[in-house]
Amino acid sequence: MLESLSLDGRSVVITGGGTGLGLAMVRALARAGATLTIGGRRSGPIDAAAAEVEALGSEAIAVAADVTDSAQVEALMEAAISRFGKIDVLINNAGAVQDNVRKPIWEITDEDWHRIMDVNLSGAFFCSRAVSRPMVDQGHGKIINVASGFGMRGGRDIYMYCTSKGGMIQLTRVLSFNLARYGITANSIVPGFVPTGDMGATTSSLPRSGDFLPIGKLGKPEDFGPLAVFLSSSASDYMTGEMIIADGGGLAGGITPTGHAPLIPLEP
Repeated sequence: MLESLSLDGRSVVITGGGTGLGLAMVRALARAGATLTIGGRRSGPIDAAAAEVEALGSEAIAVAADVTDSAQVEALMEAAISRFGKIDVLINNAGAVQDNVRKPIWEITDEDWHRIMDVNLSGAFFCSRAVSRPMVDQGHGKIINVASGFGMRGGRDIYMYCTSKGGMIQLTRVLSFNLARYGITANSIVPGFVPTGDMGATTSSLPRSGDFLPIGKLGKPEDFGPLAVFLSSSASDYMTGEMIIADGGGLAGGITPTGHAPLIPLEP
């Protein structure tokens, strides 16, 4: 049974793979046997991530790429195919976190809006578009979009983050509907409250602890590596258009951080 989770011989492209959830996924994918093309805007983190993959006994290349530039996205995919001969899996993980701007809607500029939407949503579209033809030609492929629980709820003054992540969930559905006939699946991972070293303005929208979550604790980046392995492997071949929600029960429990303290203590 465990053979179905092996990624031996699979070529994975992951964006935003140098830090946070992306780096945790890179480590798990490498341990499962995948070869990796790691994209990111900054060379330092992705070079370090590629070195970790090599140390784990797998192969990797780091390619500096800004996903908001479709030409750089095309170059990223071409580099992966040139090195590994194919792309079996695309993980759209790049996200504008540090750049998030928390402000009332009437203060949001055009630049604020486009900066986040271009990275989170347009970037995922550009990458999916660039990889779709090679996957169609080879008759198989997997696209994994890393969304957010904020794509399914409102967040205090984080308009672009919530909207873009909701758009990623819908992009997943449209990809799955249209590409299934070619042997390509598309699914999304929906993290909940996961503090990372690259958190930006959304930090103030996160609970300070996991006390309000049914599971009683916040998530860790390492919680998402196994999910990336599962969705990249043949174990998930019959899944498409689906969301794997990993949020400690937050959505199920109706937990949403509002930025306001409760007026009375919550009963256990």
